[in-house]
Parts: sequence; C-alpha cells; structure tokens
Amino acid sequence: MKDLIKHSLRECAAVITQLERPEVLDFIDSAATLLALTFQKGHKVIIAGNGGSLCDAMHFAEELTGYFRQERAALPAIALADPAHITCTGNDAGFDRIFARGIEAYGQSEDVFVGLTTSGNSKNMIAAFAKAKQQGLKTIAFLGKNGGQLKGVADLELLVQGFQTSDRIQEAHMAVIHILIEVIEKKLFFSETPSNAMNRAVCQIQTAAHA
Repeated sequence: MKDLIKHSLRECAAVITQLERPEVLDFIDSAATLLALTFQKGHKVIIAGNGGSLCDAMHFAEELTGYFRQERAALPAIALADPAHITCTGNDAGFDRIFARGIEAYGQSEDVFVGLTTSGNSKNMIAAFAKAKQQGLKTIAFLGKNGGQLKGVADLELLVQGFQTSDRIQEAHMAVIHILIEVIEKKLFFSETPSNAMNRAVCQIQTAAHA
C-alpha cells in the first residue's frame, strides 16, 4: 500500500510541475487580468461544472465572494450550484440545459463565464458556453485530456494533458484557481496604484461598519 501511496504522491507532484509550462503561465496571467478587469468594471463571474468540478466551481466562487488570504472587498461571483434550479431545469427542460438556463438568468454582456470540465464533452457545458457567447459574456475553459469538443471554443483555455483520470486533472484545476485568486487580489488590492488605494479604503470602511 505504501508503494501505491508513493505512486499517487508522484503523480500529484507531476501535476504541479506541469503547471510551470509557459502556456500555463500565460493562461494564468491572461485569465487573472481578464477577471480583475471584469471586477473593476462592475461585472461578475459565473462558474459551473459537473460533479467534482462543480465543487471546484463553488470553491472558486466562495474564495471571491468571501476571503482568500487577506482582508479585502468582496468580489461578485456565482457558482451555478443551486439544487432547486438544477432539479427544476433538469426535470422540466433536461439536464443539458441546467447551466445555459442559469447563464440566461444571471449573465450580462461583459460578465465572464468560467466552465470546468475534465472531458470537454459534457453536453450541459457545451450548451453553457454557447449561451454565454450568445449573451456577450467572455469565456474561460478549464479542460483536461485532449480538450474534447470544447477545445478552442473559449476565449481563454487551460488544457491539462497527460492524465486520464479526473482527479488529477481537477487537482491541476484547483491549483490554478488558487493562484488565479492570489494574482487577482494582488492586481486589485495589494499593488501600489491609486485604484487599489481606493479599493483598500472601501474595504476598511466596510470592515469598520461591521465591527
């Protein structure tokens, strides 16, 4: 069993090492810039996925609306994870439409839709990206394996290759999500610019009001 554990740990390490590739670094920088500008302009992020990827979507959203490493103002993010919406839409219109319907309800032009899918072939995710583009949202895809049908569809995409199981791909996705949030916070709140000074002041006022 220890050999199995060691093998799994080596795979985990390989996941992180892969993220040092130049194209991944470019993706993180570009995605963080897009998301930071989206928040600066008063728009929001909508995030979705299936199964473990939905859990990652919820994790991503709560780190933005809540807190990550430092005190700062809340950032508007929605994970399409409401069980009432999912079961209502799934029952009445079909499971393929659960995320597209959520985007129809919440999405506005210049918002960003982030879709997480290890296969790139989930019908509800394909429909979600189509709806997002129809409504004028920018799109970011977190993909795995060969990217599936969603490869090349989004404005920005992360493709985690070399792993055939969803767990390793999701580990890579989650690592990138955490780094993204760290970079977004740095861009919006903790670099020395006039706009960040204003953001920090607003954050301090909000914190004092709730003390």
